[in-house]
Amino acid sequence: MQVVKYMFQPHGDERGQLVALEELKDIPFRIKRVYYMYDTVSNVVRGQHAHKTLEQILICIHGSCKIKLDNGKEKKEVLLERPYEGLYVANNMWREMYDFSSDAVLMVLASEIYDEEDYIRDYDEFIRFVKSVER
Repeated sequence: MQVVKYMFQPHGDERGQLVALEELKDIPFRIKRVYYMYDTVSNVVRGQHAHKTLEQILICIHGSCKIKLDNGKEKKEVLLERPYEGLYVANNMWREMYDFSSDAVLMVLASEIYDEEDYIRDYDEFIRFVKSVER
């Protein structure tokens, strides 16, 4: 499994830093939804699902967290700790976010609006779905 991290261009001077992101330029899809997580309780695991069609970019804009990606064959752990790097999460990919620092803010850029039908929330169902797509 290939893990794709995007390194965004920070722009800054003595006043501070700024990162600007544009769909289809810096982000490989049209952005239809943005949300973020913060004040995540210690030892909590977020995510624990996959999407059938949705793509995402995860950016820990403050603090740090870990992401476990699982494509049904391979698992990888990725640390996000820089506000100018984003992790691409493809569709058909199980994801778990955990080990959040107390100050973590994890922003998610999504290619689709919220649709409960796109979610796979059961891991065994995810494995069956991935195998059916590979045929």
